[in-house]
Amino acid sequence: MIVTCLVVNLEGYACVNCLAFFPWQVERFSQEVQVPEARCFYGFQILIENVHSEMYSLLIDTYIKDPEERDFLFNAIETMPCVKKKADWALRWIRDRKATFGERVVAFASVEGIFFSGAFAAIFWLKKRGLMPGLTFSNELISRDEGLHCDFACLMFQYLVNKPSEERVREIIVNAVEIEQEFLTEALPVGLIGMNCTLMKQYIEFVADRLLLELGFSKVFQAENPFDFMENISLEGKTNFFEKRVSEYQRFAVMAETNDNVFTLDADF
Repeated sequence: MIVTCLVVNLEGYACVNCLAFFPWQVERFSQEVQVPEARCFYGFQILIENVHSEMYSLLIDTYIKDPEERDFLFNAIETMPCVKKKADWALRWIRDRKATFGERVVAFASVEGIFFSGAFAAIFWLKKRGLMPGLTFSNELISRDEGLHCDFACLMFQYLVNKPSEERVREIIVNAVEIEQEFLTEALPVGLIGMNCTLMKQYIEFVADRLLLELGFSKVFQAENPFDFMENISLEGKTNFFEKRVSEYQRFAVMAETNDNVFTLDADF
């Protein structure tokens, strides 16, 4: 049951981010932003998000063997109202022609920084207990990418001349927090050891406060981090190459050949 809830959470993330939000939103950003470095970053961001989507699809194929349940997860936007609500929120900011560039940057950062931060916390909860190393390893790499994307959105916001007001920024972020908290209430209905809906909601508020500080504003919720294991995810690790696969130096398409795990008899001699 825990695995199903977590994979539903992750699939909702993949659907909203990759299929609904990024291609159209980044296309708008690329048309409006004239800085070549920023446009290149958005292009790589689409590439990375597509890799994330493929990874989540492989995870579902691995952990969910029931074809009907698998189809249910792959169509989470249509089958789960809480996931659809998140997708509709993201699409609203894409289609809103009256929204300013600064407002859409804040919404973009909210998707990266707030949406599904609870899913990352749930997976790291498994890592703390040494469970499901493949799932936790892929989640570690993906969460690192999402943190980079959120930081870049905040950096773009700092360079804006005409920024939205602090009240408007708070309104956008608080709305995103409410949607994410509602999602977690449905996705994680069972209380786990050291993790439940109340603590998860508090963690979402903590993440939102951190995002507000990074955007240059004051906190709203004044929440503290309820999960001690989430304090260590940003620390540099020291992994022995002979003990397990190293993630400290992992980059996309580097040290990651799928053919390395395939047994063949056609080796050249």
